[in-house]
Amino acid sequence: MNLKKLKNIDWWLVCAAIILSVFGIICIGSATHINLGESRSMYYSQMVWVSIGVVIMLVVVYVNIDFFANFYKYIYFFNIALLLAVLLIGRSVNGAKRWIYFGPIGIQPSEFSKIIMLFCLAKVIDKNRQRINNKSVLIKICLYTLIPILLIQRQPSLSASLVILAILACELFVAKIDYKYIMGLIIISLPIVLFIAWDVLREDPIIIDKILRPHQITRIITFLKPDASSDNYYQTLKSISAIGSGQLMGKGLYEGTLNQLSYLPEPYNDFIFSVIGEEFGFIGCVGVLALQFFIVFRCMLIAMNCRDSFLQLAATGVAGMIAFQTFVNTGVATGILPNTGMSLPFVSYGGSSMWANMASIGLVLNIGLKRTKSLFEEV
Repeated sequence: MNLKKLKNIDWWLVCAAIILSVFGIICIGSATHINLGESRSMYYSQMVWVSIGVVIMLVVVYVNIDFFANFYKYIYFFNIALLLAVLLIGRSVNGAKRWIYFGPIGIQPSEFSKIIMLFCLAKVIDKNRQRINNKSVLIKICLYTLIPILLIQRQPSLSASLVILAILACELFVAKIDYKYIMGLIIISLPIVLFIAWDVLREDPIIIDKILRPHQITRIITFLKPDASSDNYYQTLKSISAIGSGQLMGKGLYEGTLNQLSYLPEPYNDFIFSVIGEEFGFIGCVGVLALQFFIVFRCMLIAMNCRDSFLQLAATGVAGMIAFQTFVNTGVATGILPNTGMSLPFVSYGGSSMWANMASIGLVLNIGLKRTKSLFEEV
């Protein structure tokens, strides 16, 4: 192992990711009530996930990206095979088949699919960069992205599908897609969104019930027609109440009333931002968002200073992935977005998501090392 590399990596980025992860462990401890003597299994498991994640991050720093980029097609098909395996041999949990178990350890392939797709899409877009505004090329890229999304939707996992779409949008934007396509997409999307909203609210939907699962439709209805007396609005209502009750400074660790009395749904995962808001207040929420923004900023800074267009696209994809997940998770917790079941990067409970996020940071760190070379060296 070349220890000289460690001197040149972006330690600011490393520290931000680790600080968020450690803070996440603390919040998970509170969310699972370890202070009240309840099981510490999730608390200890997250420590293990974070530790392994840091090792994965450092391993990826030493990976030869250019070598693996040559096999992006095989990596893409491996991703497809993994997603198919979930549907064939995956285990169902709460009505969703998203996990493959190896003994007691389960992995969620849709989480790893995000980083695989941002890597493969970066290579595909880079290979077609000079023709990126060619309609046939754009259709090819969209179909390339659609296949894993359809497989992920079969699980179902709407959140992972949306993240991949966000990655695609970010990478196409950096590849300088013509604004006419962006405006065209906006013009087409607005009536589609309005139709979906109208169709969802009908007693007998025309098409939406054939695309989305019942629980997904219910979430949209709850968002469009919030009703405090409805069980479906319970999650959002309690989340908003918890965040608001924290006020400026928060009630203190293990002192969150709604959290400690188990009124918060999924407090260790999808709604962990509610725990942060109640126990650490507005300052805690701003601190977490500031660290997330800092990570995105460092990723974009590395992308901007990268001389290789493929690596620039990959770093941008990581920035887009983290930014989008943060926005959606906090948006759901504060009630400005419908519930999608998306985790907060580095903070929410989960091994697969932690490893995927840490691997993505390792990828950006690796890319960052490229810019330290002389202009006369190979990139």
